[in-house]
Amino acid sequence: MKKKISLLLMTFVFGLLPFVGSVSADPVTYHPSLVHKDGAMAYEHMQYLADEIGPRVAGTDNEREAARYIQGQFERMGLETDVQEFNYSGTKDSSNVVAYKEGKSTKQIIVGAHYDSVSSGVGVDDNASGVGVLLETAEVLKNIKTPYSIVYIAFGAEEVGLQGSKYYADQMTEKEIKNTIGMINLDSLAAGDQMYVYGNAGEDGFIRDQALDIADKKKLDVETNPGLNPYYPAGTTGDWSDHAPFKAKGIPYGYLEATNWEIGDLDGYQQTVKHGEIWHTEKDTLAFIEEEFPGRIQEHLSTFSTLLTDLLKFMNKTSTSK
Repeated sequence: MKKKISLLLMTFVFGLLPFVGSVSADPVTYHPSLVHKDGAMAYEHMQYLADEIGPRVAGTDNEREAARYIQGQFERMGLETDVQEFNYSGTKDSSNVVAYKEGKSTKQIIVGAHYDSVSSGVGVDDNASGVGVLLETAEVLKNIKTPYSIVYIAFGAEEVGLQGSKYYADQMTEKEIKNTIGMINLDSLAAGDQMYVYGNAGEDGFIRDQALDIADKKKLDVETNPGLNPYYPAGTTGDWSDHAPFKAKGIPYGYLEATNWEIGDLDGYQQTVKHGEIWHTEKDTLAFIEEEFPGRIQEHLSTFSTLLTDLLKFMNKTSTSK
């Protein structure tokens, strides 16, 4: 999740390991009716990652357990699934869990969310919420012929310098980069006061613009960064989450997040008026967020799931030059 830019210089990927499919146990199953209520399946995934597994610090057994859980969910959906192992800092191991859904076109959209967390709290907001929406959307769309193929990625080791997304982006060939319409990042969706979507400046911000059009038509309470801080122009955000390595490769991005750009230093770090930051604190638990912001998690997961599903179903209805 968000960190000051200097933290992105902490560590770099050294090991280059191939895709390796790991063996997973029988996946956790949920009642299929949950998929018909926006946000309900996302909530179950979020709760499992946060409360059943707990803090998912990069390189730990809990992070590996979360990767196995996500792999099992993708496989249960019938998606082509791989685990991309990588090493960082020379001694640390993590993995990206990657699932592929064929669309009408071989051109692809990448949808990603990191599954690791910090040690404080249990990472409900940051970022079990993003993984929950990713998994729910994959389930909703599994039998729908989307205009573009979709690559779903659960990134490992985001909290220690975007290691998973950096590794994945660095392994992409020039052909894959040119074949990628855009990357949609899901990070910290549950706790912030307001729901946002960001994107590139200029014409490459088409994912954000289409998301705002969908939100307007469906009366979803989603807006974009108002641009009160000149360092972060309206509609954009900082390079502090898993969209950044793809943006650096020239891939347009969209980024869904819940925070508050109108308080504190106007940089989106202070998520709430009532409690300030939730991410990276002991407050990032389901019990705390539910008690202090009743109904917020359900509203946010429902809204973001609806928005992401429609984005992926109608992404070809844009004026992008891709």
